[in-house]
Amino acid sequence: MLELLSGLDTALAVTLVLSVTFVLAFEFINGFHDTANAVATVIYTQSMKPQTAVILSGCFNFLGVFFGGLAVAYAIVNLLPTDLLLNINSTQGMVMVFALLTSAIIWNLGTWYFGIPTSSSHTLIGAILGVGIGNVMITGESLSSGINWSKAIDVFLSLFLSPLFGASLAGLMLLTLLKLRPLSNIHKSPFQRQQVEGRKHPPFWARFMLIVSSMGMSFTHGSNDGQKGVGLVMLVLIALAPAHFVVNLDAEPIQIEHTKIAALQLKEIYQRNQAIIDQQYPAKGGQHKCEPSKIVDESAELLSAIGDAKSFVALASAQRWSVRTQLICLNDGAKKISKVPGISDVDQKQLKGIQKDLTQTTEYAPAWVIIAVALAIGMGTMIGWKRVVNTVGEKIGKKDMTYAQGMAAQTMSALSIGLASLIGAPVSTTQILSSAVAGTMVINRSGVQLSTIKTILMTWVLTLPVSLCLSLGLYYAGVKLFV
Repeated sequence: MLELLSGLDTALAVTLVLSVTFVLAFEFINGFHDTANAVATVIYTQSMKPQTAVILSGCFNFLGVFFGGLAVAYAIVNLLPTDLLLNINSTQGMVMVFALLTSAIIWNLGTWYFGIPTSSSHTLIGAILGVGIGNVMITGESLSSGINWSKAIDVFLSLFLSPLFGASLAGLMLLTLLKLRPLSNIHKSPFQRQQVEGRKHPPFWARFMLIVSSMGMSFTHGSNDGQKGVGLVMLVLIALAPAHFVVNLDAEPIQIEHTKIAALQLKEIYQRNQAIIDQQYPAKGGQHKCEPSKIVDESAELLSAIGDAKSFVALASAQRWSVRTQLICLNDGAKKISKVPGISDVDQKQLKGIQKDLTQTTEYAPAWVIIAVALAIGMGTMIGWKRVVNTVGEKIGKKDMTYAQGMAAQTMSALSIGLASLIGAPVSTTQILSSAVAGTMVINRSGVQLSTIKTILMTWVLTLPVSLCLSLGLYYAGVKLFV
């Protein structure tokens, strides 16, 4: 880890440390919001003591981040404009990172203070889109080309559909429990159980399921939300210490060989379909980068930069940056070609494999980055869980949450988030759990507190435009002042 500071002057080293700390602060605040949801029901139902619950939640978050892969991390990163990803090592790149993080932190802290369950994912995505729009305003490009709209639409769909999915599953599970065990103690709230039976804890199996689902939700939260912090840390490291991080210096020789083969295969696909590709994406000329029409040249430049090297360590710093630039451009070209009408099914299938091979040495993260993000989220949970726990347990429904409702909401939330992480879809832990709790309240005929639901919905509606505008303003002002 400390080797990343070698070769940097004092000012740049200090900037690097402060920048990474800034990202970890965002993940720490993320713990206030999102990870607190993972322990909300288990604490509210008195299945576990708060101190034990948050410590175990932190451990399972750690495991989730560590074993969750990087699909979500780079799904978020790839929302950024391609030219910013190519020039992340510039002052403009650092202004971008600070603008999107500052806007996300401001909104998260404000909503946490009022105990409103909001989405850190939603906030971060709004901030990234704000940076993208700000970049379009500065460069004069069109909105259609300046932002990765196809990826943005996929993210919006996952954010919109996942709460509905979680609420439906939770309601269905509670309905099943009501049909199978209508007279069970699991349908009592903690207050009812204490008043009627004088017992503090839930029935054994309810308590067991609440604990297991809580830890499962912590794990899936780490595997989804934790990855977003990992992606942001990597942006900072690539910007300030490119010699160490532009490509994976630990890449195996076989991975490098696959990268070279993928570049050649992409060139062949382009040449076979050049007429229809150039019709869809005509050459713009000038300094425009990452055009499909330049795939032949970019492939040659990539192969020239790598040469016969079996390890990226053997390459000079400038060569590593050239490799990264060409890989990003070739991957962008592969994505565009896959959308061209008339590309055969065989070529479409091959393009998916090519994209995977082109990104395997640039979309990575060192173990210490993953560990640092996991620890930041866990520590945030231990500090700020109370406000959100009270909202989830008492302020969504008109009646207190029952054990069965907690089981249903938490189990199905964990399942929904886990499935989303598996397919690389960024989702909101907060939105899924809040919707799941509301779904169980409807099935249980407990009614919902409309004031709380309105507040959550209003915050959900405002999160994207507010974080977008904050980020856009900060980025635009920063570029004009410092670049």
